[in-house]
Amino acid sequence: MKQLKHFTMIGVVFVLITGTLAHFLYDWSGKNPVIGLFTPVNESIWEHMKLLFFPMLLYSLIMIFKFRGMYPCITSSFCFGILAGSLLIPVLYYVYTSILGSDVFVVDIGIFILSIIIAFWLSYKLTLSCRLKPCTLLLSALTVILLACFIVFTYHPPGIALFADPTASHSPEAILPHRLFHCRG
Repeated sequence: MKQLKHFTMIGVVFVLITGTLAHFLYDWSGKNPVIGLFTPVNESIWEHMKLLFFPMLLYSLIMIFKFRGMYPCITSSFCFGILAGSLLIPVLYYVYTSILGSDVFVVDIGIFILSIIIAFWLSYKLTLSCRLKPCTLLLSALTVILLACFIVFTYHPPGIALFADPTASHSPEAILPHRLFHCRG
């Protein structure tokens, strides 16, 4: 248990560092389209979910390989953690921007850090409790589906606010959630 806790804490640091570096990797690579599949290609909320998803997926695969014998529930637990952490980013973003009416850079960074911590905490606790063992196939499938969505939607995003690049539009309606369901007429 102590070893699992230690590796989980290392995972938090790993995802913080690699996720932060990934934010810049697409530009550093000269906008390489393959790199863009795994790192943000713009400033949309969707693309920023990659900052947690891909580094945590990589680290989770290492954890699963290392600990699957000792912890039979580690796959379901880490899949759940990846999904929860990834989804927390837009949920927390849209909640606070709905309240404030705009985004705040420091809060955005805080959301990234908090989402990583919660994702790993959930993964750790659920690995120990084994509650999600019956859901391993479902959670693995959902993780693969989200991975496929990241790849497809990188260069073919749906036309909704989650995928809108706020730097490409001067219209607040493109990114602010309180405008998502605003009726015009």
